[in-house]
Amino acid sequence: MSPMIARSDDDIRRCLPAMLALRGHLTPEQAFEQIRFQQDNERFVLAFIPAEDPAEPAPAVVGYRLMNFLYCGKTIYIDDLSTLPSARGKGYASALVDFVVDQARQLGCQCISLDSGQNPARYDAHRLYLNKGFNITSHHFKLDL
Repeated sequence: MSPMIARSDDDIRRCLPAMLALRGHLTPEQAFEQIRFQQDNERFVLAFIPAEDPAEPAPAVVGYRLMNFLYCGKTIYIDDLSTLPSARGKGYASALVDFVVDQARQLGCQCISLDSGQNPARYDAHRLYLNKGFNITSHHFKLDL
């Protein structure tokens, strides 16, 4: 269960079903175009757990980017962590978080951060983050325009 980084269009397309399980407001083509844009312009990395059958979609994905903030320094920000509903409970998300932690250490980051929705559908994810040592340190505010 070694994560891989999605580099090719085919890799990205294998990741879309798991990504859309979290980002259902996007069409597959919108998600593909957005991921490609972010990879090309925003230091975005998409990593995934490969399916046993390469023709099958990836069961779990994580999207993250390297950033620098005044408040915490060099960080990896996790945009997305998602598992296909049929693949949940198999340790895929945990393996992806461990992968990101390893990447952050290799890059000399001071921290890893993420935002997570505050609703019952996200409670399993919250348990994972807390079990991995993440702390709840702030509120996230958003103004829709």
